Amino acid sequence: MPVKTMRNRLIATAFLGLFVSGPTFAAEPTAYERTMSGITASAATSKSEHDRLWNLFDEYWANKMREYPEWATSVGFPGQNGRWTDMSMAAIERRKKELTAPLEALKSIDRSKLAKDDQLNYDLFDYGLKMSLKESQFPNELMPINQLQGVQEAPANTLVQNPQNTLKDYEDIISRLRGISISVDQSIELMKVGVSKGITPPQITLRDVAQQIQNQIVDEPMKSPLLEAFKKFPEDFSAEEKKRLTETAASVYTNSIKPAYQKLHAYFSQEYLPKTRTSLACSDLPNGKEWYAFNIHQITTTDLTPAQIHERGLQEVKRIRGEMDKLIAETGFKGSFADFSKYLRTDQKFFYTNAEELLAGYRDIAKRVDPQLMKQFGKLPRLQYGVEPIPAFNEKSQPTAYYRPGSLQFGRAGMFLANTYNVGTRPKWEMEALTLHEAVPGHHLQIAISQELEKVPDFRKHEGYTAFVEGWGLYAESLGHDMDMYKDPYSRYGQLTYEMWRAIRLVLDTGIHSMGWSRQQAIDFFKENSSKSEHDITVEVDRYIVWPGQATAYKIGQMFIRDLRLDAKKDLGERFDVRDFHDVVLRNGAVPLDVLKTQITEWVDSKRKQANAK
Repeated sequence: MPVKTMRNRLIATAFLGLFVSGPTFAAEPTAYERTMSGITASAATSKSEHDRLWNLFDEYWANKMREYPEWATSVGFPGQNGRWTDMSMAAIERRKKELTAPLEALKSIDRSKLAKDDQLNYDLFDYGLKMSLKESQFPNELMPINQLQGVQEAPANTLVQNPQNTLKDYEDIISRLRGISISVDQSIELMKVGVSKGITPPQITLRDVAQQIQNQIVDEPMKSPLLEAFKKFPEDFSAEEKKRLTETAASVYTNSIKPAYQKLHAYFSQEYLPKTRTSLACSDLPNGKEWYAFNIHQITTTDLTPAQIHERGLQEVKRIRGEMDKLIAETGFKGSFADFSKYLRTDQKFFYTNAEELLAGYRDIAKRVDPQLMKQFGKLPRLQYGVEPIPAFNEKSQPTAYYRPGSLQFGRAGMFLANTYNVGTRPKWEMEALTLHEAVPGHHLQIAISQELEKVPDFRKHEGYTAFVEGWGLYAESLGHDMDMYKDPYSRYGQLTYEMWRAIRLVLDTGIHSMGWSRQQAIDFFKENSSKSEHDITVEVDRYIVWPGQATAYKIGQMFIRDLRLDAKKDLGERFDVRDFHDVVLRNGAVPLDVLKTQITEWVDSKRKQANAK
């Protein structure tokens, strides 16, 4: 999963509560608003429009990093590693009040006086600001906890990204440990407001959350996943420093963190869960139909309606099912599609026997992919990546895998996190496609290249568009055919299974949230058209329920990139170079799909002109 929203899961957690509908605000400007007003006023000075634009970008990004320190840690922005996002109602209301300030500053800049590259920066900045303003009417922050994210898992996932090199780094970690109890209290307050307004996640999806919270409550502090950093120190730390830091962390856990999670567990189990809604659809929430329509628009960066997406999904399911049936026949298997699916789910030759073997299998695949990348790309990132298991404290409710971005600034590699829970449900035949999606040439390659872009503002390097990011991840799976992967029919079937999985998402997401589908109806449709395990299917369906619209991004984006490639190859014929095509797709970072189409069209036109000039 990423990166599984427009930003990755960690970043999405940091952004919970960014917007909330609230009371009328006082007219007194905040410090940030005054900074933005200064940029607007600078129109009367001799500063160039380029300088004013980049001043706006710098101030905007610095403010983002102050407001969302978890994101700052993720991207390697210094100075914020000892803090958590302020999720108090006052802070949320202030951030809402400040939403229009950068838009007003941007309007004061004359776009026509900017160079072409800056015009793209201007347009993407404008797009993002307006999308945020539209989003502000939908109070996502009133649902701060679900089975995929929340204060029961976000702190541990952030702390593993904290630098761990100096005494200051460890003091920052301790500072964050001290702040967890405040984050818990703020989450409880948001949940209480959500209950009062009838805005909660569906109850059925929250069945594992109490245990996730309980997993953070241990008798021995050093067994807490929050204190991982204190189990191994840099070699130059003295014995006294190690002892002091460890004892301090353990004391904070015992006296602050543990009681906070005990409080959260009691509130969640006894008060919150019984009051959560029994309906599933986003459309059942206040203003829910408009909420879901906005999610679809934001996530796909298109104007497709839920009905149109549903129909495209049905068409893709039918097409891919035909390809799967052909491949089943090629294997010589005698029996129905259901029989073959059962065979793939149950025959022990398709499974490893323990977590260590499973991880070794993923690492072996990654090593085989790496040398093939030069065949498909002219530019590769410097940032390295690794493979690790999803943390045990929340693995049961997590998807098969996801990617966690790294940071060159902090010297932290990107990480492909694989789920090792219940190894008997993790078949070998899906592992190649999954590695291509989450690591290379999928999320790691695309996101790392974006992070390493030069002469672009920081928001371009680190903000994303889900249809582009996840569309690229799914498209990357198909590149295995050109990279000497998928050598046996079962791995090829695994790639089709994963493509089918994303086509099914188009049907189920829209079915659940706009067409009245039941949870069991969604599970049954998934089973009928996929060979994935029942555990994976259940986890996936519950994910679509709590993240309305997000799952539509993958297939919409993949089909868009695939069609751009087919059209470019048709137009250019022998002049088409797949390495050039991929470099053009990735060279500007994540962008809305219509912007990507413009960029590919300009590249094709330039190739034609070069050919005609010879």
